[in-house]
Amino acid sequence: MFNSEGFAGINFYHMVWDLKGDLIAHDPVLAKEGNKWYAFHTGEGIQVKSSDDGIHWKQEKPIFSALPGWAKQYVPEKTEESIWAPDISFYNGTYYLYYSVSTFGKNTSAIGLVTNTSLDPDSPEYGWEDQGYVIHSAASDQYNAIDANLIMDQEGNPWLNFGSFWSGIKLIRLDPETMKPASGAELMTIASRMEEPNTIEAPFIIHRNGFYYQFVSFDFCCRGTESTYKIAVGRSKNIAGPYEDRNGVSMLRGGGTVIDPGCDRWIGPGHCAVYFSGDSSILVNHAYDSLLEGKPHLQIRPLYWDDDGWPSLK
Repeated sequence: MFNSEGFAGINFYHMVWDLKGDLIAHDPVLAKEGNKWYAFHTGEGIQVKSSDDGIHWKQEKPIFSALPGWAKQYVPEKTEESIWAPDISFYNGTYYLYYSVSTFGKNTSAIGLVTNTSLDPDSPEYGWEDQGYVIHSAASDQYNAIDANLIMDQEGNPWLNFGSFWSGIKLIRLDPETMKPASGAELMTIASRMEEPNTIEAPFIIHRNGFYYQFVSFDFCCRGTESTYKIAVGRSKNIAGPYEDRNGVSMLRGGGTVIDPGCDRWIGPGHCAVYFSGDSSILVNHAYDSLLEGKPHLQIRPLYWDDDGWPSLK
């Protein structure tokens, strides 16, 4: 989700996304305020990049200088300052950035929230405010509270989409005042590969032409050129599902149409986000560059839609 007004007037299809500058990024998401683009991604304190044109990128100061104070209560094993998988949205005049605090390979995890009224570090209104934790998981739970994604349904209600491995991808309704789980809200499972390990994570939901599309990442990230990540998608008429791939297979039963399995140069593409401007759209993700010893690289590419309403990269 993003500030759609910020992308107005841009024809994504006619832009040449030959990116330059500081492009090392993992789990990237985009936002645009005024004429400036911002990328947020996994790293110490939540890493931030900026660009005046969407092509040339430079590093900015991170959001946090240390782990937020509440984190140790829910993730006591966390020993380094890396914060994972941010998700940025503009809602009711405020930027909401959800993020993950976790230890790799475990589900002792928590999703946090930080807010701002501007993304411009030079603005007098700039200043990130930590809103504390949103939802957490412990070793006794059958889900993993990471990889958050905020989505508004067509009635204007906020939902949080998240999950990694364990029992799969989750969805929960939020209170529009706190932007945290609503009282009594049901924690629903909306995608699973039905296998061990359940290699699905990094969900991102968008709405287009009557369908909710759920993008996910299959298989394994974070192994450089040995990564097997790939981007898959399914869709539903209802935000809570059931989501099916283009062959009619439920995403609760392993379904998902792969739209990017990677290639010899760009290995393990995943953790994607989708942004619209009018009738055009882009896909944002990381991939491991085989020419740079498998370092994670920011990718921004046009996303196309066929006559049946399914996305592809052509």
